[in-house]
Amino acid sequence: MKVKKAVFPVAGLGTRFIPATKAMAKEMLTVVDKPIIQYAVEEAFDAGIEQIIFVTGRGKKALEDHFDRSYELETMLKTKGKTDLLRQINELVPRTGTIVYTRQHDPLGLGHAIWCARDIVGDEPFAVLLADDMIQTQDKPVLSKMVEKFERFRASIAAVMEVEKDQTDKYGILDTGPLEEDMVKINDMVEKPKPEEAPSNLAIVGRYILTPKIWEYLGKKQTGAGGEIQLTDAMKGLLTEQPIFGYKFKGTRFDCGDKVGFQMANLSYALERPTMRDQLLDFIKTIKTEP
Repeated sequence: MKVKKAVFPVAGLGTRFIPATKAMAKEMLTVVDKPIIQYAVEEAFDAGIEQIIFVTGRGKKALEDHFDRSYELETMLKTKGKTDLLRQINELVPRTGTIVYTRQHDPLGLGHAIWCARDIVGDEPFAVLLADDMIQTQDKPVLSKMVEKFERFRASIAAVMEVEKDQTDKYGILDTGPLEEDMVKINDMVEKPKPEEAPSNLAIVGRYILTPKIWEYLGKKQTGAGGEIQLTDAMKGLLTEQPIFGYKFKGTRFDCGDKVGFQMANLSYALERPTMRDQLLDFIKTIKTEP
């Protein structure tokens, strides 16, 4: 079966960005001129995804409105002849039924958030995208490459990258074996191990393609690191029945759940814009780096 559905866990409160997120969903924070969530949704559509499933919580109305019609704004832009801006906001609205919303009522972890979408996804493979992880590539977007890999291997796949050894306690860390130049076979995984206990420095980042067998393990609702239901633990259980592979993508990953990572993403994506690049580079040269 083709990968046609993608789950977006977006119920988090974004406490690391308070006060900006006091009254605004963290996924609506903008990188240059687009909300973080829009980049992720565009990546999903580019990969051939046909249905977006948002697992939301309280305070996410702005996110829902972003992908809906805004008749007042459309009328104003049409009246003023701002056709380019009108086209841009119209492109945000997919056909009816393309986006589905469900609630995660309790903040029980990433694994639980994904489990909340089980009845919508059903018995078919699906993608998971964590919008906080923005991945800038020069080639195809990461999820598009992963869909191609899935069509070959017909097994669960996670995007993976090397991290600093002292950062392993922030990620799901893998024990792997070589397979191809950009693919590894996952033998085991540990959620947020201490550096001295980590099997490697190869970490999972926020792109997955999962087979429906994962529901069986998520449904056990076993708590792990942080007292939460971890996706990593469910995938570890899945490994006892099915292979899981890691895709070593080429690109730069920005952790937009972190203030520094968010600013780095803004700068890097802005430098891709021809209308902004020269002015930004001139400004960067004037910045004093001394404390």
